Amino acid sequence: YNGEKEQIMDEYKIFNLLDLSDSIGEESLQNILCDFSCPLNPEIENYAKRSALDLNKKKISMTYAVIDSNSNIASLFTLTHKAIEVDCNCFSKTMKKKLKRFANPSDFDDSLSLSAFLIAQLGKNYAVGIKAPSGLELMDFAIDILKKAQHLIGGGVVYVECENKEKLLEFYQNDENRFYKFGKRFSLKDNIEYTRLLKLI
Repeated sequence: YNGEKEQIMDEYKIFNLLDLSDSIGEESLQNILCDFSCPLNPEIENYAKRSALDLNKKKISMTYAVIDSNSNIASLFTLTHKAIEVDCNCFSKTMKKKLKRFANPSDFDDSLSLSAFLIAQLGKNYAVGIKAPSGLELMDFAIDILKKAQHLIGGGVVYVECENKEKLLEFYQNDENRFYKFGKRFSLKDNIEYTRLLKLI
């Protein structure tokens, strides 16, 4: 597995958008981001074109570009951190015990308050001629960066939010990713109910 992972990392390089902006210029990078195409997920396409670089500059979240061997942006993922409330009744006793290492228990119910890493965006570029990494490979890239952040500042919980679509839920809950449901969030802006899932790293 390690050999395969090293080969994948040789095929792709990961860059923070701020570093790319410093290297090729903000205007050039924004023009490249405007060509990002993700018809399966219009939200991330819109995010790439309109918000990603600006939010990096404001340090609100950090978007990373996965660059292929032809210097194309093959994929993007966005990382940040947020405070969340978790209902312990969603988990086994073993999982509860592990979560409590990173959380403050409520005095009133079985909920936990904790600061968690959020994988806020995760998407491939479907523009013609670009070979994007698989979803599992893209998740590995994101988790690798979060593990480096964990080493520097601590923390151990990662969460995601996704629409209630069977394929998405299967992806996050498969044997490789191992995310577990812990709640839902309804977005008035998008008029969509999102499922929230977490894992420990």
